[in-house]
Amino acid sequence: MSSINVMETAAALPAAWSSSSLAEVGGACMKVLRMDSASVPEEVHAAAEVLLVLDGRLELLLEGVEVAVETGEMYRVPAGARHAVGPGSRGTLVIVEKAGA
Repeated sequence: MSSINVMETAAALPAAWSSSSLAEVGGACMKVLRMDSASVPEEVHAAAEVLLVLDGRLELLLEGVEVAVETGEMYRVPAGARHAVGPGSRGTLVIVEKAGA
């Protein structure tokens, strides 16, 4: 496998919140997407996921509590936790989740 430029992959996506799978490793899928200040409705997953902000800021609502995730930071969303993206989130986000989720 050759190297992947994650920022170029994100920039080439057709629209914000449209993700591209980068790789699958050990049963986990790694995806990248662009955030554009729009909010995303609440969701719940059966498995935990990791949200890594490459640049910008993620405004996360986790079980009704606001959490800001800044450039270079990651946040682990526990399995079964209600979470949503609040307005104002912008930049590039990597999501690591169970493959097939």
